[in-house]
Amino acid sequence: MVEAPKRAIKFASNDTYGPMYMRLFNQKQLTQSLAIMTGVTAGITEALIVATPELVKIRLQAKENAGRYAGTMDCVRKIYAEEGLKAFANGLEATIWRHALWNGGYFGSIFGIKKLMPKAETKRGELAVNFAAGAIGGTVGTTLNTPPDVVKTRIQNYNSAKGPPPYTTFLAGARTIAREEGVRALYKGYVPKVLRLGPGGGILLVVYDHVTTYMRDHFL
Repeated sequence: MVEAPKRAIKFASNDTYGPMYMRLFNQKQLTQSLAIMTGVTAGITEALIVATPELVKIRLQAKENAGRYAGTMDCVRKIYAEEGLKAFANGLEATIWRHALWNGGYFGSIFGIKKLMPKAETKRGELAVNFAAGAIGGTVGTTLNTPPDVVKTRIQNYNSAKGPPPYTTFLAGARTIAREEGVRALYKGYVPKVLRLGPGGGILLVVYDHVTTYMRDHFL
């Protein structure tokens, strides 16, 4: 339920901030640094919108919460009753890190890779370029954002009714996890995640390009 709107926010924000930064910095074309900045800003926007739904999703998916919640609204009611309204903002800062790093890496990589690759002369060639750039971008973004994702998940899965959490921010959480479990613990789940989001980043860009091209041709 969260994923489709999240993808829409990601691309819509990126398309909005690109021209804004070009005007702000008096650039006629997008540059590598502006592409990264645009992606980071789009990620922050995305994080502010999806942080609370992400928290609810994590509570519902956690093994230790099996059978605890009857559904989404029951989960929301119990979090509010046991932890208060502020609990819905738990992990917001780590979520911002997670999305800012992924989007900055993703859109920044796509811009750089497309500059390096020869310009496609056919539709099939354009599809291949988009898929390759998106897949590499998805891999880069995932490599950058896995540590804040690990920290975010732990923060959002902690029931604050039990007492003060061990950490509430990404950097504090990363230091604690690295000290107690080793740096590798910050990359738990990396392999299945990159296998999903690497190719997924390519598919995402291909679909986005096709959908926006169709809409421009038929509706705008």
